[in-house]
Amino acid sequence: MSNAPRHTALDALHRSLGATMTDFAGWDMPLRYGSERDEHNAVRTRAGLFDLSHMGEITVTGPQAVELLNHALVGNIGTVGAGRARYTMICREDGGILDDLIVYRTGATEYLVVANAGNAQTVLDALLARAAGFDAEVRDDRDAYALIAVQGPESPGILKAVTDADLDGLKYYAGLPGTVAGVPALIARTGYTGEDGFELFVAPEHAETLWRALTDAGDGAGLVPCGLSCRDTLRLEAGMPLYGNELTTALTPFDAGLGRVVKFEKDGDFVGREALTAAAERAAAKAPRKLVGLIAEGRRVPRAGFAVVADGVVIGEVTSGAPSPTLGKPIAMAYVDTAHAEPGTPGVGVDIRGTHEPYEVVALPFYKRRK
Repeated sequence: MSNAPRHTALDALHRSLGATMTDFAGWDMPLRYGSERDEHNAVRTRAGLFDLSHMGEITVTGPQAVELLNHALVGNIGTVGAGRARYTMICREDGGILDDLIVYRTGATEYLVVANAGNAQTVLDALLARAAGFDAEVRDDRDAYALIAVQGPESPGILKAVTDADLDGLKYYAGLPGTVAGVPALIARTGYTGEDGFELFVAPEHAETLWRALTDAGDGAGLVPCGLSCRDTLRLEAGMPLYGNELTTALTPFDAGLGRVVKFEKDGDFVGREALTAAAERAAAKAPRKLVGLIAEGRRVPRAGFAVVADGVVIGEVTSGAPSPTLGKPIAMAYVDTAHAEPGTPGVGVDIRGTHEPYEVVALPFYKRRK
């Protein structure tokens, strides 16, 4: 089996634009095209264009598709209306998070499950195993889709220029089939940047046509191509978790402060219910650690794995850290002992190569867009 990275349908186009490429979850992906700060700021103030074709699409269809998903996932998929989407998770029997997902209801008995690139095979394998006994089909559709996102305050206007779909009527976390730049697409109002925006699922052979049409439509609106580097700083500012950093199999959704995605009231049993019930009780009693935001007083940037300290004692660990272009300071997300988790807790720092740099504890997210 080859270890060579996979390429998206837009690979040659990225290279023609001078992108710096990187191996990400087995895919060769654009890290940046120029300045990651400029790309970040474009999404915050105008618009950015992303290739997300490395994400993993899995279709679940059939008379018992919803029963299967309710059994396999922690959310209540039965309450997802036609054309709507739901953020949820898939957990192990012990409650550990296998992945966080978005599930789109694309038909009466059809759902599109979108997994993170690095976990797509794990999620597919789990869904196939959990499908036993259900009248439903789990289909690997990773090769059936390219995924292009346009994100930022100018994105609705840009997309309107190339589609007659009702974007004004399209709510956040909803999707509708339509035609964009002459090609069929699932148009979803979702994203991972903290801004308004759209994710467009199309056949790989149509990806370049769509990318070029959006580039042309965004020419006067300041649209720029964006890589994975600014996607990470955008989601970090927006307080959005990244699998492998804030979410792992060692953590339950309750450990991650995302217990709200677990729906115990839904019909039927689901994988991990017993362990998650116990995790919910522990969290209600007093969670040992809590996910918080940290803002640097100085200029040194924390990285994942760095110790969070108070009075010389380790009280937590950084999960993600980066310079924040919007705040103008380094920021981080970290799991810290509950006693030090309140915003404004004094004396908290991050051990950066032996020096305890002072940091302010803040509530997440760091950034919220104006509605």
